[in-house]
Amino acid sequence: MELLWSLIIGLLAGAVAKLIMPGKQGGGILMTMLLGVAGAVLATFLGRALGWYGPGEGARFIGAIVGSLILLFLWGLFTRSRTKAV
Repeated sequence: MELLWSLIIGLLAGAVAKLIMPGKQGGGILMTMLLGVAGAVLATFLGRALGWYGPGEGARFIGAIVGSLILLFLWGLFTRSRTKAV
């Protein structure tokens, strides 16, 4: 049940991040869900490294959105530099 809840929260966090980030990101519902889950993992990793989360704690909804925004920003940098080089 925890996995299902994580996927639902990931979908919501990924959708909010896509709404906040300007531009066209593309991807369907599955990619949006994966973006949110990966954003939560990134936010948990960064939060633990900075001492914001202890062992066994993870990022919450806002952290998942922030992590997703970071991933979207990095993806935009990567794809923008690839298209300019061609």
